[in-house]
Amino acid sequence: MSERTIVTVSAGLGQPSSTRLLADRLSEAAVAELQARGVSVMVQTVELRDIAHEIVNNMLTGFPTGELTGVLDKVTGADGLILVTPLFTTTYSGLFKSFVDIIDKEALTDMPVLLGATGGTPRHSLALEYSMRPLLTYLRADVATTSVFAATDDWAGEGDRVNPLPSRIRRAGRELAEMVAARENAGPADLYDGVPSFDQMLGNV
Repeated sequence: MSERTIVTVSAGLGQPSSTRLLADRLSEAAVAELQARGVSVMVQTVELRDIAHEIVNNMLTGFPTGELTGVLDKVTGADGLILVTPLFTTTYSGLFKSFVDIIDKEALTDMPVLLGATGGTPRHSLALEYSMRPLLTYLRADVATTSVFAATDDWAGEGDRVNPLPSRIRRAGRELAEMVAARENAGPADLYDGVPSFDQMLGNV
């Protein structure tokens, strides 16, 4: 079995940020599950704040430039994605949405995706289900059943047995690992797959 690649995308605005922390925890959980299945895996992490200007330029011009070009190639060529965003006014950040908007609409079809979000209070946790999940479903991604929301207080009580965050992270990582292990990554679709060669066409004359 070939090495699998998981790309983790963090839309956190601070540095360090709880969004990046959650992204790292989710990727660690997925890697542990894949390795337990004997699957070799490489993780590549993208901080959207580092390419924010390139994302805006892409929206204005329609073309990626600089580091963004390589980031888009990583994301669309991955075996699985972990997407984590902070929540503002009960939905994903503008930076996260802008990045998703510049990804080719067909590029994430059947892509295993794990969703995560961070916010101040648990009241915003449902935003994962009514805003993030529909967005990725629209792009025909294969979204893991378990999504993970981490409120500020969740980190303070992470070692507490009554805190569900660690177990939810493990469950989400296991789901993504199962999806990735079962998927042979073919990379972006080749527009010319299935088109007969000239020899084949001449042979039919």
